[in-house]
Amino acid sequence: MSSWKSLLLRIGDKCPEYGTSDFKDHIETCFGALRRELEHSESDILQFLLDCAEQLPHKITSYGTVIGLINLENEDFVRKLVDKTQIDFQDALDSGNCNRVRLLMRLMTVMMCSKVLQPSSLVVVFETLLSSAATTVDEEKGNPSWQPCADFYITCVLSCLPWGGAELVEQVPEEIERVMVGIEAYLSIRRHNSDTGLSFFDNNDETERSLGDKDFLEDLWDRVQSLSSNGWKVDSVPRPHLSFEAQLVGGKSHELGPISCPNIPSPPPIPSGIAYGKQKHEAELKYPQRIRRLNIFPPSKIEDLEPIDRFVVEEYLLDVLLFFNGCRKECASFMASLPVPFRYEYLMAETILSQLLMLPQPPFKPIYYTLVIIDLCKALPGAFPAVVAGAVRALFERVADLDMECRIRLILWFSHHLSNFQFIWPWEEWAYVLDLPKWAPQRVFVQEVLDREVRLSYWDKVKQSIENAPGLEELLPPKGGPNFKYGVEDDKENAEHALSGELNNMVKGRVPIREIIAWIDEHVLPNNGLEVTLRVTIQTLLNIGSKSFTHLITVLERYGQVIAKVCPDQDKQVMLIAEVSSFWKSNTQMTAIAIDRMMGYRLVSNLAIVRWVFSPENIEQFHTADRPWEILRNAVSKTFNRISDLRKEILSLKKSIDPAEEAAKKVKAELDAAESKLTLVDGEPVLGESPVRLNRLKSRAEKAREEVVSLQESLEAKEALLARAADENEALFLSLYKSFSNVLMERLPEASTAQTLNELKSMHVDEMSVDPEEKSAMDLDNENETNQNSQSNGGRSKKAYNVGEKEQWCITTLGYVKTFSRQYAAEIWPHIEKLDAEVLAEDAHPLFLAAVYSGLRRPTNEA
Repeated sequence: MSSWKSLLLRIGDKCPEYGTSDFKDHIETCFGALRRELEHSESDILQFLLDCAEQLPHKITSYGTVIGLINLENEDFVRKLVDKTQIDFQDALDSGNCNRVRLLMRLMTVMMCSKVLQPSSLVVVFETLLSSAATTVDEEKGNPSWQPCADFYITCVLSCLPWGGAELVEQVPEEIERVMVGIEAYLSIRRHNSDTGLSFFDNNDETERSLGDKDFLEDLWDRVQSLSSNGWKVDSVPRPHLSFEAQLVGGKSHELGPISCPNIPSPPPIPSGIAYGKQKHEAELKYPQRIRRLNIFPPSKIEDLEPIDRFVVEEYLLDVLLFFNGCRKECASFMASLPVPFRYEYLMAETILSQLLMLPQPPFKPIYYTLVIIDLCKALPGAFPAVVAGAVRALFERVADLDMECRIRLILWFSHHLSNFQFIWPWEEWAYVLDLPKWAPQRVFVQEVLDREVRLSYWDKVKQSIENAPGLEELLPPKGGPNFKYGVEDDKENAEHALSGELNNMVKGRVPIREIIAWIDEHVLPNNGLEVTLRVTIQTLLNIGSKSFTHLITVLERYGQVIAKVCPDQDKQVMLIAEVSSFWKSNTQMTAIAIDRMMGYRLVSNLAIVRWVFSPENIEQFHTADRPWEILRNAVSKTFNRISDLRKEILSLKKSIDPAEEAAKKVKAELDAAESKLTLVDGEPVLGESPVRLNRLKSRAEKAREEVVSLQESLEAKEALLARAADENEALFLSLYKSFSNVLMERLPEASTAQTLNELKSMHVDEMSVDPEEKSAMDLDNENETNQNSQSNGGRSKKAYNVGEKEQWCITTLGYVKTFSRQYAAEIWPHIEKLDAEVLAEDAHPLFLAAVYSGLRRPTNEA
């Protein structure tokens, strides 16, 4: 890499490229190198400088100052750079590239600070976005369902002010005041953005209610107001341009070209709640909120930060996470060395965990955040591990209120994190969960973490890790392999054992599949009936494949036809899944893998899996184990992935057809031109072109035609598959929600007695659901420690959990209703009319309706 590129990339870092840590020296050195190279590499420097400003935005003030210094000597270059910035910005607006819009606005702001850009030009950009936002939320002229787009534009304007507010107020005070008045007016007409359905914790909690009074945009407005009152002083934004102010004022300030915001979709011709909900969902997908704050630590941990500094540091952290996705070491290194003059470990932990637990989806795969946290613990061994441990303890204290999806992600992350640190954790702190009922969320959390740890290591290693709290061994998963019903050690020489042995010998002897099927049809099924045939076949084949995951796959691939013959319809597939669960009853992981693979080979359908998950045996585990939920998640996810893959393939084929048709036309035109040169001599055709070339053109034209036909046929086939998959998807969600509705209706109390989760939690505990020992522990706690540890929701204290089993079952199941609704909202909305008619009708329980509506982010006043 040439030296000027290294200097641009490393500006502000402690590195060999710069011998000093003085920011001013860095900027002067970098400017000097660029000035020498400009004559030879102008276009390369222009593009690389813009790339650095976009992809290392925490250094953007340094890049703005460098551009300002170049402007003093080469106005033409900077004019081109400003024009390119404007073109890129317009492209980003048109394509809805949120990150690019935001960062290019920040770049324009720092260029304004360095006298490169006219302040009035920047104000015009602000007012253009503000005008579009105000029109969008206007009931008559706009389309309020696209408020997420309008909010995004206002967020972009406000987020520029920490970087350039002081300069704007100094240079164009009236214009910026006009912008602020416009933003205030916008905030008065927009709808308050409720976090229902996307908050980390149940909104019944008083703390959450007080934190949820302001939505993100209202909170940012307050922070900017505070910044304005503070004289626009921001400690977290470096201002290197001030060191060069005397020079920079001599530069020519450029103007931006015109900017226009894209038109938002028109409102539906017939206004309705469903039409509004669909458009709002589409808008939220395109313009998602960038962060939802997970307030883990007490304010005292970050009380020294000004309100705006928290926002700026979050921006830095999120930008580093965005641009270093896939480069975990560099990500951790940059996160640990942000250009701020204060410590921010607590804020960094909160921000990363808020992204990991963000709803409906984290911006990146959870494994990325896991690896970054591990690397930060290693990079900052004296500070960060203790902060992470404090975050885990704080979240564990509130785990009963944590959203179900967040709880699952927290379990998966925490177990993976511990596996990278020898599973070391002070488990004795949590040993008290053994005194809680088996359905208490804290006890279930510890149980699931230990189960996941066993999957990542082995049983004895995890048992050793909890030696300081040996009682927790009770929560470890069973130690043992498969539960084969026809093992030699059973010493049961009955007919089923004999059949299993015979089938085993046939498989080992590589008997052809058709002979095995014939043997089952002619000898096993007629003499023993379906139930025995299915049990013997499935148990035996699973046992042969039980040595490893590879063995299992091999058996399913080779003998899938045998399984399909024995279990051809949904009823028998439910029996098949039950047999798999029985065989691997001591190993949740292998149960999930086996059922998932069987669905992949189409040996079981997603509808059969839904039916099995909602069978009585599994329903009883809904609040005490993740086992049935994991299998259900896998099934719905696999269905969703099939549809996603088909959509991608169809899009790719559509993109391929146009070029193929153009190529075919071009070759046909060449062939027609060649054939037109045929001449007649004495009534006989004479080639005016070479016969070889003509034949080659004919061959090419034929191949091009075949290519077009082939692509069109493939497209038709894929579209037919997608239509069928959409029908299957509708059937899946109808089945899933009917099952949820039925089991909840059986167990939920009368609507009049519990209309909110808080009321459900506070209902009197059924004495029969609590063991006498547990009850006495609760009584003792209430007598001696009420003020110390109890919570106002009647939910839990340090040594008791006061929600009854039936109520906890309902709370957990409703939590999963919300989770599935939220995660697959894009697939559910197209079928919402049918769901409304068949499941979400007036007679559905209000708590069930509230969970579905909350997950879909659908206004509850429709319910």
